[in-house]
Amino acid sequence: MSMKDSLLYVLTIIIWGSTWIGIKFQLGTVDPMVSVVYRFALSSVILLVFCKLRGLSLKFSFKDHGFMALLGLLLFSVNYWLVYVAEVYLTSGLVAVLFSSIVFLNIANGALFLGAPVERKMVVGAAVGIVGIGLIFMHEIESFDLTDKNLLGIAFGFSSVLLASLGNITSARNSRADIPVIQANAFGMGYGALALAILAISLGKSFDFSMTLPYVSSLFYLAVFGSIIAFTSYLTLIRSLGADKASYSIMVVPVVALIISSFVEGYVWSFSAIAGLILVVGGNFLALHRPAPPGTSR
Repeated sequence: MSMKDSLLYVLTIIIWGSTWIGIKFQLGTVDPMVSVVYRFALSSVILLVFCKLRGLSLKFSFKDHGFMALLGLLLFSVNYWLVYVAEVYLTSGLVAVLFSSIVFLNIANGALFLGAPVERKMVVGAAVGIVGIGLIFMHEIESFDLTDKNLLGIAFGFSSVLLASLGNITSARNSRADIPVIQANAFGMGYGALALAILAISLGKSFDFSMTLPYVSSLFYLAVFGSIIAFTSYLTLIRSLGADKASYSIMVVPVVALIISSFVEGYVWSFSAIAGLILVVGGNFLALHRPAPPGTSR
């Protein structure tokens, strides 16, 4: 990867690896679905104002708006709600294991919808990484049983992953159509927030708001850092690296989250978790490392 891509990659995993702290302060008074609406609506408004101030064009065709709306529906809307629902039935560790499969889904969907080549080292690296994630969350996996509740959680979780993967592919398609990432996110997050707001209203959700410092500050952090900066970095990586390689960052996110938890909550690393960490890092290197051309000095 180039230096720019490496910086975007690290920025993405560090921010998303820390968003669980902000999400903790979002839970309680306000319904999670409504909080997600607030989060992406705020992100959309900030990005649109930024585009206006920077003089970035906001004029797009009806077709472009259709694909930006599709991006919003897939990536900034229902899939987030499905993650919350899945975690009602499953532990966060099992949801993390499910989400690591997005790498394989992006490889398959990229080949199916965009004709992207399937790289053997990417598949092997992804497989190594998923084994590593499994080792990190071995305790949660061992406690899993095939009850109706757990199967329902898997259905919700996998549906979220599938939607997110299709959102990744939509972003790659939009990049090929020369729709800039920032403008696509500005409109996409707005469309996603609107769609989720309509769903929330139809489900009878109450649009409460908590004017407390923890809730407002965490909402701002999630909107600006977790959504605007992280998604802009991530979708820029999709534009430059492809959806398959960029999505490996999602596999690294729970590892970063646990490292942060070690300092914040006193998480203790087991032998299997350390082994899993090594495999995730090794799979990451295998999937993304490009050997220097013959004759190139190091």
